[in-house]
Amino acid sequence: MSNQLLIRNMTRAELDELVGWAAREGWNPGLHDAELFWAADPEAFIAATLDGELIGGGAITSYNGEYGFMGFFIVRPEFRGQGLGNTLWHARRERLLARLRPGASIGMDGVFAMQDYYAKGGFVFSHRNMRFRAENLERPIIASVDDQEIVTLASVPFDQVVAYDRTCFPAPRAAFLRGWIAQPDALAVGCRREGRLNGYGVARRCLEGYKIGPLFADDAPAANALYTRLAEFAQGSPLFLDAPENNPAAMSLVHQQGMVEVFGCARMYLGPAPAIAQERVFGVTTFELG
Repeated sequence: MSNQLLIRNMTRAELDELVGWAAREGWNPGLHDAELFWAADPEAFIAATLDGELIGGGAITSYNGEYGFMGFFIVRPEFRGQGLGNTLWHARRERLLARLRPGASIGMDGVFAMQDYYAKGGFVFSHRNMRFRAENLERPIIASVDDQEIVTLASVPFDQVVAYDRTCFPAPRAAFLRGWIAQPDALAVGCRREGRLNGYGVARRCLEGYKIGPLFADDAPAANALYTRLAEFAQGSPLFLDAPENNPAAMSLVHQQGMVEVFGCARMYLGPAPAIAQERVFGVTTFELG
């Protein structure tokens, strides 16, 4: 036994193992997360092995070299407290920086207990992203949609979806979106007003219930209309939404819908905070890929 830590690219089978660890940690992954994450950026997944045994891993997703995101960071419990996770985390940060153009920012959603640690690694706190839960939706939630038209996102020209998403996300991510909005066991809907796309949302099946992500909208009425349709889809199951605390309208929505806070992460950036329409972000896509 050499006790030599090896950090390398992860195999597809190892990503399945990492998702299994995430489930045991209570992260409640989506049923198809592994295949969708891999399809978006197969070079993003980094493994740490000790004498050939997988002991940790994480994602370093690059969006066209313009923006990076560090997530999905897990070390097996029996290998924690030995400095191995520290080595893996710093190696991932350096590898991601090498995948990005000079000056590109990196985002992450870190648990609050690790916030000081990530700050030592150069990350600066931006805001909190809070996970909310709605229980056992047994009947449709009534919302006034006024002049909003809710349509399946597949009926909206894909370039319009990509363009709208870009106002809410720091870089284009067409490859990711193509798979994300068409995944099985999910519903993707858009909101149109006067023929123009003014928001969209996706609800996907998870090990427990459904998660909405993203939920992007021009304003509260559009976000509420989208949420209502997605809640109807999740009827009878728990429903989760990761809402940014720096959007007061998002906080109003979760409280109006009777959702309860169950978890949270600190959104932090290495480099400048991206210039996006924060007021349109009612729910982030995932804590793992941004």
